[in-house]
Amino acid sequence: VQLQASGGGLVQAGDSLRLACAASGRTFINMGWFRQAPGKEREFVAAVRRDGSSKYYAEFVKGRFTISRDNAKNTVYLQMNTLKPEDTAVYYCAVGNGIMSAISTQSTYHYWGQGTLVTVSS
Repeated sequence: VQLQASGGGLVQAGDSLRLACAASGRTFINMGWFRQAPGKEREFVAAVRRDGSSKYYAEFVKGRFTISRDNAKNTVYLQMNTLKPEDTAVYYCAVGNGIMSAISTQSTYHYWGQGTLVTVSS
């Protein structure tokens, strides 16, 4: 299984970006996004279950970010609006078959993308 993430870049505060991550091979129950800011640990951002309707977000992105998936394309998206400088990080997509209650737990994700850098200037 390989994950290919795209869509990162340099934007100004208040702008939007859309990340995409295409998975090759198998499909997975959970598709998610995590991020790692400079000097910080990697953290959960958002995830979506196979049905496409069950979505979970970290508190700090609720109302600004939207996750979605296209099962036919085996692709997960992250629409990021009203970006803030503190959103600057490398964003990683990941896939796994963990239970719903552990959807934000990194260890339940089996495969990870290479990361795409998002830089938000003030």
